[in-house]
Amino acid sequence: MTLRFASMNGRRIFIGALLSVVLSLTACNKGAPQTPSPTTDNSSDARPPRVDGLPQMALTPDSVHIDYRVWGKGDPAVVLIHCWACDSAYWNAQIDALKSKYTVVAVNLAGHGASEKNRSDWSMGNYGEDVATVVRQLQNRQVVLVGHSMGGVVALEAARRIGDRVIGIIAVDALKSIGLPPMKPREIERQLAPFRQNFIEATRNYVSSTMFEKGADPMLVQKVAYDMSLEPATVGIASLESLLALDFATVLPDIHVPVFAINSDLGPTDAARIRKTLPGFKVDVLEHTGHFLMMEAPQRFNPLLLQDIDLLVQKARH
Repeated sequence: MTLRFASMNGRRIFIGALLSVVLSLTACNKGAPQTPSPTTDNSSDARPPRVDGLPQMALTPDSVHIDYRVWGKGDPAVVLIHCWACDSAYWNAQIDALKSKYTVVAVNLAGHGASEKNRSDWSMGNYGEDVATVVRQLQNRQVVLVGHSMGGVVALEAARRIGDRVIGIIAVDALKSIGLPPMKPREIERQLAPFRQNFIEATRNYVSSTMFEKGADPMLVQKVAYDMSLEPATVGIASLESLLALDFATVLPDIHVPVFAINSDLGPTDAARIRKTLPGFKVDVLEHTGHFLMMEAPQRFNPLLLQDIDLLVQKARH
């Protein structure tokens, strides 16, 4: 009993001392102005300064966290969308060229890079919602969507969801099949078969044999083929199936902004056929490049990209 009593007395003394300290601090601060917490004040003045390139997250309607980074300032925001089985780092050679003039946003689509993979529907529409979710967190009044390969299709889907803030779309080696009939299920399955059998091997073979011109930097070819083969097979196959099954006739009627393209000469671009559906379509072809032209020849690619963005800004003013 004596030991217990002593212990209880010790606790009383400690608690009394702690309360005295708290009360004295409260009295000292009573007349001082209080700084509002940024977690309870959503005004722009209460937000801490943004750090260029710091990872940020946006939560999609289907509860997937999307990783993205922002650099620079000013309108429009140039949103960079990577291709199938890649990530936002594939735009690294464009960031410095863009951020001195515009806000630059690099997005990792769900299932890619640092974004979450907790999704079952890997449709182009859902990828478009990934981008739209990020754009809704931006303060910019105007947005230009830049999509490489599959990212070009995702840009179309995102534009349908974002609305009037989008002033234009720039496709990078993408949208070349506009105007062609959609692929039939049997042909889709034929193309998917090798990936279903061995995703890593099929991806590396496909990338190295079809996406680069002869004489391309072998280190770059190996890097890209290796990177893309590490995409989770469930995500990669389902995404590819959705991409191959896309019918542009269901998407393009909702696109009411200029669509430009910067394409490689690895495959032909039938601009006349595309203009039957997109009358304002404009394309620049970068000679002696492969599918990853923004990585292979940034010194030639970046001026074309800046030129196209400037033109879209001018069109938006009229």
